[in-house]
Amino acid sequence: MARDLFVGIPVTDCAAALPWYERLFGREPSFLPNDVEAVWEMAENRYVYIVQDPERAGNALVLSFVDDLDDRVAEIARRGVEPARRETYDGGVTKVTYRDAEGNEISFGGAGG
Repeated sequence: MARDLFVGIPVTDCAAALPWYERLFGREPSFLPNDVEAVWEMAENRYVYIVQDPERAGNALVLSFVDDLDDRVAEIARRGVEPARRETYDGGVTKVTYRDAEGNEISFGGAGG
């Protein structure tokens, strides 16, 4: 059975939010299905998208575990985006959270220093 995953992040204005997400993800969207959505393929059949939906904007919580957490955080910093929070849990798992202008939280987790 095929399993695709789409994670949606509601924003007030897709065009205004797009540059921040391009810096966060390090590239332009994989595709633009219409004027109010932008989609990034994060891994095979795994997508994150922003969607213009003002009534729900600012309430997303997204967490993706990655193998290269420290390298990813450093790359994102080089693109001018700094984390809002960094937490380390028992067992050495680290969670780094970024917050867009509307309060949506996009986090990366993994074994970090």
